[in-house]
Amino acid sequence: MAYDEQFAARVRGALAGESEVREVKMFGGLAFMVDGAMAVCVSTGGGALLVRVSPARDAELVRAAGARRAEMGAGRSMGEGWIAVDDAAVAGDGLRSWLDAALEREGRRGEGG
Repeated sequence: MAYDEQFAARVRGALAGESEVREVKMFGGLAFMVDGAMAVCVSTGGGALLVRVSPARDAELVRAAGARRAEMGAGRSMGEGWIAVDDAAVAGDGLRSWLDAALEREGRRGEGG
């Protein structure tokens, strides 16, 4: 498969307490849909994790260590709200903070923490 299955299992476990989580193959990886909307996608396409974030926090989050604007092909930005996060940024507790940022977009977490 095109994505890291062990990392996908970590994401799956971290989202286990959320309602209505389903997995869909897309973007060359495995997307995790929460309440019908994509929250994150485990991929090998230029980052360990593709994260969909609130436009209100995009500028802050895209400047975080290990984060950058996601691209759909070289030089083709996916735009505001789409962030690619590298392996180091999702190691340890880093994964939880990125999942929380994605869930904020869905109104499942309070803005800013």
